[in-house]
Parts: sequence; structure tokens; C-alpha cells
Amino acid sequence: MPDVPVGTASIIIPTFNGASRIGFCLDSLMTQTAGRNVEILVIDDGSTDNTADVIRRYSSVRLITQANAGPAAARNRGALAAQGAILLFTDDDCVPMPDWLDAMLEPFNDPDVVGAKGVYRTHQKSLAARFVQMEYEDKYRLMAGPATIDFIDTYSAGFRRNRFLEMTGYDTSFPVACAEDIELSYRMSARGWKMMFVPTAIVYHTHPDTFTRYLKKKYKFAFWRVLAVRKNPGKGVKDSHTPQIMKLQLLFAPVLLIAVAFDLTVRPTLPASALVLAGFLLSTLPFTLRAIQKDPMVGILSPVLLAARACAQVMGVAGGLIYARRKSATEAVNPKPTPDSGS
Repeated sequence: MPDVPVGTASIIIPTFNGASRIGFCLDSLMTQTAGRNVEILVIDDGSTDNTADVIRRYSSVRLITQANAGPAAARNRGALAAQGAILLFTDDDCVPMPDWLDAMLEPFNDPDVVGAKGVYRTHQKSLAARFVQMEYEDKYRLMAGPATIDFIDTYSAGFRRNRFLEMTGYDTSFPVACAEDIELSYRMSARGWKMMFVPTAIVYHTHPDTFTRYLKKKYKFAFWRVLAVRKNPGKGVKDSHTPQIMKLQLLFAPVLLIAVAFDLTVRPTLPASALVLAGFLLSTLPFTLRAIQKDPMVGILSPVLLAARACAQVMGVAGGLIYARRKSATEAVNPKPTPDSGS
């Protein structure tokens, strides 16, 4: 491993067909890195548009190209090529605020800090995007409580390079930009490493602008989260990012189906399905009240939206469990050779 000067930093941005969006990200970073010992690396993950041409307009940006291998592999490639002692990650559809770099670096003044995480904001006005932002802010409220965290997303992430490489970076068995960042931070947390939440490290982002896109994303996140938790079982019980009530709400759809079947069969005086619906509405009350204070329309619709989210997530979990089981069966039949297997 080459020597890396202490105090330097590398900003790593993976991109795939990002020609239409990455310029906004780079424009913001140019002003923050000018005259500083900070480099910007963009890893073009096999783009088929003119992404590379856009990046070459920025003479100070290091462009690394590779055949399409997924965002985890792209970030790992950037980390290996980086010259900074601190690795900072963001995404090609993010626009960091002017003080993002300083905010992300500040926690690393503490030599015990291994990782840091910032936050999302959005300028969008659509109801779906506003709900998504409210969802994130509810999780940030949760993360602001503990002294350390165990959950770092790649859109605004920082790590000590030597520790990142010690963990061999992101798990490339995740083929899409989903949960590979969670899995890495879970592994780091298991070693007792200190990671910090930095609410002042803000990047602006484009959230799903329709509820169809939002629910598809929730399904996708839940699907791949299964793999992350499967590799780190203890985090299925609790982590610093996921409200416990959200996990309880996952049971809403299957329990409601059972209750409806019970009502149709037994025809009780007090329908079980009514009790399930009442219990779910009660579980949404804290989020709903907080949302109403910030955005009344989002707050009023929150119980319905949270019910739809719970349905999408439970289907994602089911799909993820099926995928994980098939993956385990395939690996059992065709095990990967180990370095000392003599092959």
C-alpha cells in the first residue's frame, strides 16, 4: 500500500451515464477544493453516453474508466487510486453545499473517528419528494441522538483510507447502488470503530418525484437490505438509522390479510381487521404529527403513504429472502475457490 500523506483527502464519485447530471456536482466541488490538498476522482463505470467528455472539461479532476462492474467496484477502484488519507464519497446526482467538504472533514480531527455521514436535502416541490425528504429527516432525528452511528450512506460519506482498505471496501456482490454502503458500515461497527453523524454536511438530491417511483425504490432497498443483514445478523434487530416502528409496520400487510381471513371465517363481533387497522394508524401517529408541523399536506397523507411503504417493503423483504436462499444454494453447489485452495 503506498504511503498517503496525513491531512489530504480524495473525493470519489462513481458514475454511469451521468453526463446530464455530474456537471452540477463537479461545479460545486470545484469551488470547495480550489487551492487545497484535496483531489477529485470520477470513476466512469462503463458509460455509453458522453460522460467522459463532460468530465474532461474539468482539468483538475482525475478520470478513471472501467468496464461496467457496478458502483461498489467503482468506489473501490477509486479508493485504491486515491492519494488522500481521507476518502469522501458522493454520488453523481448530488450537489454538495459550499461547506460540505469542511463539514465532512471536521470529525476526522478526532483520531478515533473512522467514518462520517452527512445528509440529504432537496429543492423539489412534488408531494412524493417532500414525503421522501420528511422520511429522511425522521431518520436523521434518530441518528442525532447517539454519540456514534453504524450506518453510512455513500451519498455523503467519509472514511479513513487505511481502514476502508483494511475492510476491502464495499462488497461487490451487490450489483446495484443499494445496501452495499450499509453492509460496509455494519462491518465497521462490528469492530467497534467510531463513526459520526454530521448533519451540517449537506448534499442536495433529486428524490423520486412520483409515488410509483418511490414505492419501487422502497421495494429495491428492502430487497437488498436483506443481503446486508444476512451478512451482519445482529443489525437486523437494531441500527442507528432505522426506526424500530418501521420494522413493526412491515407486519401490517400480512397481519391484515390474516385478520381479514379470520373475520370472513369466524365473523367475530369486533372485526380483527379493524383492530389491525387501528393499531397501524396508532403506530403512524408520531411521524404524522411531526410531519404535519412541517408540511401539513404530507402529514395528512402520511398514514396512507406509510401503509403503502410497509406493503412495498414487506414484498421487498420476501423477494430478498428468496434471492438470498437461492444464492446460498448456488454457492453450496458451486463454491468459490479460496486463495489457499491450491487451484
